[in-house]
Amino acid sequence: MLSLFTPPLIGNSPLARRELLRIGGLSLLGLSAGQLAKLQAENATAKPPRAKSCIFLFLFGGPSQIDLWDMKPLAGPEIRGEFNPAATNVPGIQICEHLPLLAKQMDKLCLLRSMSHRMNVHGPACSEIFTGRPYFGPPTTDQATREDWPSLSSLTTRFGKSKQGLPPSVVLPWYLQFTGQAKRIAGQTAGRMGDSHSAMLVQGDLGRADFELAGLQLPKDVPWERTVSRRDLLSTIQESTSSPESNFGNGLTMLDENRRRAWSLLEHRAGEVLDLKREKPETREKYGQTTVGQSLLMARRLVEAGVSLVTVNWQDETHIDGVNTCWDTHQENFPKLKTLLCPLFDKAFSAFLEDLHQRGLLETTLVVAVGEFGRTPRLGQFEQSSNTRKTGRDHWPHAFTALLAGGGVRGGQVYGSTNENGGYVKEKPVSPADLSATILHHLGIDPQQTWPDEFQNLPRKLSEGKVVRDFG
Repeated sequence: MLSLFTPPLIGNSPLARRELLRIGGLSLLGLSAGQLAKLQAENATAKPPRAKSCIFLFLFGGPSQIDLWDMKPLAGPEIRGEFNPAATNVPGIQICEHLPLLAKQMDKLCLLRSMSHRMNVHGPACSEIFTGRPYFGPPTTDQATREDWPSLSSLTTRFGKSKQGLPPSVVLPWYLQFTGQAKRIAGQTAGRMGDSHSAMLVQGDLGRADFELAGLQLPKDVPWERTVSRRDLLSTIQESTSSPESNFGNGLTMLDENRRRAWSLLEHRAGEVLDLKREKPETREKYGQTTVGQSLLMARRLVEAGVSLVTVNWQDETHIDGVNTCWDTHQENFPKLKTLLCPLFDKAFSAFLEDLHQRGLLETTLVVAVGEFGRTPRLGQFEQSSNTRKTGRDHWPHAFTALLAGGGVRGGQVYGSTNENGGYVKEKPVSPADLSATILHHLGIDPQQTWPDEFQNLPRKLSEGKVVRDFG
C-alpha cells in the first residue's frame, strides 16, 4: 500500500558515490558536461521525502452506508430508501445524488465497503474504532474510564514522530461527549497507557471567522526575549523548591512536562500554524465557514507543518441532540441527510481532497473518514435503540463504509463488498483492528511493538489487526 521514496544524496555517502558512478555511466549515453552538471545540481538540492501523515475524520453518530456510498437501487423501497445513485468521475462507481462535489473527486477515493464489527452501542463502538480493540466492558456505557484502551491518537503521540516543537498527534475540535453525561465518550485518550500520552486537543468553535486559540500568541508588549527571561526565573524557583525540605517539589515536577510542551509550542511558533486567519478568505470559504470545514482546513495546516496524525471529530448543530446526534438518524433520516449532513460533508470534504492534491500532500497523507458503525438496511428496523422510527435507521455495525484517499491508496476503486441489502460483508472484511494497524504502518509505526498496560501491568501490542496491503 505504501509508496517507496528514494533518499536524497548526502555528501560522500555510499549512496552519493553510487549515484555519481551512475551519472558517469550516463555520459556514455551522450549526455553533455552541462547536462551532467545540471543533473548533479538537481540531485544535490533535492528535498528529502515528506514524512507520512494521516488525517482521520470521525463521522460521529454512524452515517448510513446504504443511503450514501453503498447504495442498493435494485432492492425494495424499504431498503433502498428515497435517494438515487448518481454517476461519479470514475465509470462504474456511483454514490448518493446529494454528494455532487464528492462525485467529482471519486478518482481520488477508495470506498472501503467492508468495515465490520459487532458493537451496536455508540460509546463502546466509538472506542472500538478509535482504539482498534474490542470494548472490554458491557455495552451499556458511553463514558470514559481509566480502563479505556489507548486511542490511535495516543499511540501516535507516544510512538510517532513530528517536527521539533509540534506534537506527533492532534485532536480537534472537541472530545466527543453526549449531552447530560459527565464524562467524554470512551476510547479517545491514552486510558490505561497513562494520561501523559494523550494527544494535544485544539478545542473551540473553529467555524467562527475570528477563531483564535488562546495561549499560543505572545502579548504584543512582551517580546520573546523577555518571555524567555521569565521562563528562566521560573526554572530557578523550581530548583530551589524541589529540595527535600520543600513541600512543593512533587507538585512542580508533575507540571514540568506540560510546561515543557507549552514552551516548545511557543518557541516553534505553533500559534501561526493554528491561525486560520492566515489562510486566504476564498480558501476558507471553499471549505465552508463551518466547524467541520474549518477543522479540515486546520488539519491540512497541521500535516503541512509536520504533525503525523490529526483526528477531526465531526461536529454540527445537532451535536447536543440526545436522539439524533450528528450522523445518528433514528428519525427523519432522509431530510436530515439531504438538508444538513450531505451539504456540509460534500462541500468540506471535497474541497479538502482537492486542496491536499493541489499542494502535493495527498501522496503522503492517508485520509480516512469513517463512523462508529452504519445504519440498518431496512427502514424502521429495530437493532438497538427504541428511538428508531419508520422514517429512520437504527445502529448497524455488521457492514459499513470507510472512505480512504491518498497515502498510496489507489483512488477510483471500491474495496470489498456487501450483500444485496447492504447488511453484511460479502468479501474482503476489514475490522477496526485492521484499520488501526494499516494507519500505524503508514505512519512508520510498527503495530507489533508493545506498550505497558498500566492498569493490568502487562505488555500490549499497539494493534492486534493485520495491515491491509492491497489498497494500491
